[in-house]
Amino acid sequence: MAMKASVKGKFDAGGKSTGVGSLAFNAGDLKLRATMTDATFVAGPTLNGLSLAVEKPGFFMVEYNVPKKDVRFQFMNTVRIAEKPLNLTYIHSRGDNRTIVDGSLSIDPANKLSANYMVGTNNCKLKYTYAHGGIATFEPCYDLAKNAWDFSVSRKVYGGDMLKATYQTSSKLLGMEWSRNSKYTGSFKVCASVNLAEEVKQPKLTAETTWNLEM
Repeated sequence: MAMKASVKGKFDAGGKSTGVGSLAFNAGDLKLRATMTDATFVAGPTLNGLSLAVEKPGFFMVEYNVPKKDVRFQFMNTVRIAEKPLNLTYIHSRGDNRTIVDGSLSIDPANKLSANYMVGTNNCKLKYTYAHGGIATFEPCYDLAKNAWDFSVSRKVYGGDMLKATYQTSSKLLGMEWSRNSKYTGSFKVCASVNLAEEVKQPKLTAETTWNLEM
């Protein structure tokens, strides 16, 4: 039985840090995963921040939040519309009785349409993704609940690094992100954001790194 372990740490400029660790086992077609946060160990081993999941990739996932005694169901399916793949995801959280439907339609390798809708509300986001030459990606997103647009532009640099800029028109939040993903050294992400609506525009900085181990 193959096992994969990952540890993710997040730090901000104010000195606050958080951590998440996970262990995943492959059992035939199924994947078993346990996820823990730093709250699981701060006061000695506890159930705080612990969740257990069973997943069949591409088909379903059932996740159980141990301290909250809450179950989240996720089902995935792919259908074809005019010979184009439409990926559908159905997510239901029993605790807060919330259901989300997510879908993405690949028109061609460069163009994709996606939608995210929370059933029973007006929370719906529509997004168009355009990938240019496998190097740059442009994503405008319309939020129906806020009646506002969000924009993001990302570009590969230095071979494997990624630079991404985002802007939320409703909150006037401007963000920049630099990330790198390597199967040998893990991945990291450095983010900076500033609220252009504030009189004193104080940037917020965060750094996130992930280490992966296969056994």
